[in-house]
Amino acid sequence: MPAGPLAGASCLRGAQAGWARRFAAALPAGVTEEDRAALTDVRNIGISAHIDSGKTTLTERILFYTGRIHAIHEVRGKDGVGAKMDSMDLEREKGITIQSAATFCRWKDLYINIIDTPGHVDFTIEVERALRVLDGAILVLCSVGGVQSQSITVDRQMRRYDVPRVAFINKLDRAGADPWKVIKQMRDKLRLNAAAVQMPIGHEDSLRGLVDLVERRAFHFEGPSGEQVVEVPVPAELQAEVEKRRAELVEHVAEVDDQLGELFVLEEPVDGEMLADAIRRSVLNLKFVPVFMGSAFKNRGVQLLLDGVQDYLPSPLDVNNFAFDLDKSEDKVLLPCSRSGPLVALAFKLEEGRFGQLTYMRIYSGMLRKGDNIVNQTSGKRIKVPRLVRMHSDELEDISEASAGDIVAMFGVECASGDTFCDANTSLAMTSISVPEPVMSLAVAPRARDQSANFSKALNRFTKEDPTFKVAMDPESGQTIVSGMGELHLEIYVERMKREYKVDCEVGKPRVNYRETITRRAEFDYLHKKQSGGQGQYGRVSGYLEPLPADHPTKFEFENGIVGNAIPPNFIPACEKGFKEAVNAGALIGHPVEGVRVVLTDGAAHAVDSSELAFKLACMFAFKQGYEKAAPTILEPIMNVEVTVPSEFQGTVIGDVNRRKGIIMGSEQEGDDVVINAHVPLNEMFGYSTGLRSMTQGKGEFTMEYQAHMPVSGDTQAELTSHYKAARAAGK
Repeated sequence: MPAGPLAGASCLRGAQAGWARRFAAALPAGVTEEDRAALTDVRNIGISAHIDSGKTTLTERILFYTGRIHAIHEVRGKDGVGAKMDSMDLEREKGITIQSAATFCRWKDLYINIIDTPGHVDFTIEVERALRVLDGAILVLCSVGGVQSQSITVDRQMRRYDVPRVAFINKLDRAGADPWKVIKQMRDKLRLNAAAVQMPIGHEDSLRGLVDLVERRAFHFEGPSGEQVVEVPVPAELQAEVEKRRAELVEHVAEVDDQLGELFVLEEPVDGEMLADAIRRSVLNLKFVPVFMGSAFKNRGVQLLLDGVQDYLPSPLDVNNFAFDLDKSEDKVLLPCSRSGPLVALAFKLEEGRFGQLTYMRIYSGMLRKGDNIVNQTSGKRIKVPRLVRMHSDELEDISEASAGDIVAMFGVECASGDTFCDANTSLAMTSISVPEPVMSLAVAPRARDQSANFSKALNRFTKEDPTFKVAMDPESGQTIVSGMGELHLEIYVERMKREYKVDCEVGKPRVNYRETITRRAEFDYLHKKQSGGQGQYGRVSGYLEPLPADHPTKFEFENGIVGNAIPPNFIPACEKGFKEAVNAGALIGHPVEGVRVVLTDGAAHAVDSSELAFKLACMFAFKQGYEKAAPTILEPIMNVEVTVPSEFQGTVIGDVNRRKGIIMGSEQEGDDVVINAHVPLNEMFGYSTGLRSMTQGKGEFTMEYQAHMPVSGDTQAELTSHYKAARAAGK
């Protein structure tokens, strides 16, 4: 390890006595003193943020200061090396992070597992997967851009998985940097109880160091890579500002922490240790977000952020993880993070490596050793652990065992993302990761026939790695259709096929994933009768279809409302299957039907001619009969679009959004720019990036994410329906 990264570390706030005291709370049930000793100094953290706010640069600096790498490289790879965490060629070229590279490092006595997550909305499944297995996170914000649309998305995902977080306001060296504006936006836009635990010494270009508001200590960062952290006196001209900002910090924490609240009400002095304890309690209870600041690119503030990770983010012992007991109809059970407990591990990411499939796992309980026999709870298969590794971006470090709280990878095991692994006597499963539905499709085909084997191999690998990337065959045209979360998402996969599998693809026009639904209740009564010598087919079903409420958790519901045995009970599953198949393709444009409840109220069967097939077919035709009477309508995906443009282009851009059938939800001024928020149909958003660039002389940028499926207008529905009918007629 170089001397540089830890030089001057003794000047940093260790608060070791307070640290030990903070962990002296009662041990959770099932956790031993041995577990506490092993896990107190472990942190599983993610770094999540808006695109281009400097996540990968920050991770690179953390790896440098913790001695994992010995030189710093920038993201776009101008020096031909590229940042350590961006291990795919494509990532280095585009300067964006596509996959969550997992890496492990040490800071003082702390073991840190870091997952570097993508910032593009198209890759949110990566972010979701990373957050699912983390104990804490760093939310990185740009001091100029502030809270942007992806920051809101990432924050929403952190709330979903109850991830305690600290914030890091990056790029303080840039012109227009204003950390106080960003903190105000965190409170207003993200509704977070946030306050600064540091303040900068100097501004923009002249950023020299930081003041720690908790301990009232100031630090400068010296040396060619800012590796020497030197304590200096707090500048006299900042004393009053430091006290004002510290009082604001105490007030925000006192609002959510009873112990500090008492001191605050009694106007007692609050020392550094009391305040640090209160901040930690509030962060663990998800009631407060401490805000750190600095400039990763200029090597300012990263070591103090690492101290903050140690002081405020939880160890695996501080987080409650729940599993489902499969023997007791999926009852929720608390899973203690104990090495002596039963093995429970979750596969949260898959990659096709040089030596076969690489499975990233978070171990929640128990021990996993090389050569152990474990069971995949999803498939029920027993497997032997062939090889265990600890990840450092795309480099591997072999280990013989791993225990509760670790994030490791396993080789050569066939499984899917979200599978739970246990030992033979345990039947627990972790909750599955929620996967959003894809919103866009493309027809793809290899240009040369001899590439089709590699083409299939590539699609197979990508679907295993990424649950939001779907592949299907169009039964009418015979084309291969790939679906994903947006243009960039699908473009990247087409590009990866070219680079990794040498497959040149022909790409069709993007297609929108429409849905169909019904708007009113309708009855059906259908008799399916076929006699062709020998046993015939006979099945009669009657009942009604009705729309499901908008907030209903499922998209289709089947209810058997028959009193008595008008249809023998053994045919009811066939009826349900028939209706389920019928909703796969609606009559308007052949897209799936959602938001429908089917209730079966009566029917009739024949002693000889009735069969499962007869009732399945009867239900499929009955659904078509009722569907036509239920005033069906087409739903299209509406995207939440946020456009940031200089103020002089505001009128042009709003006019263009209106022309694209968008609804303006609001616009606000941010410096010289205006941020326009709108809901726009996805079908109107193709090629928008080119249009926006030409409208704004290349100065505009936008992000979009899926909002909801909404009904189309009458003229659009008529146009889509006639296109569908014409295409079917031509196909015949």
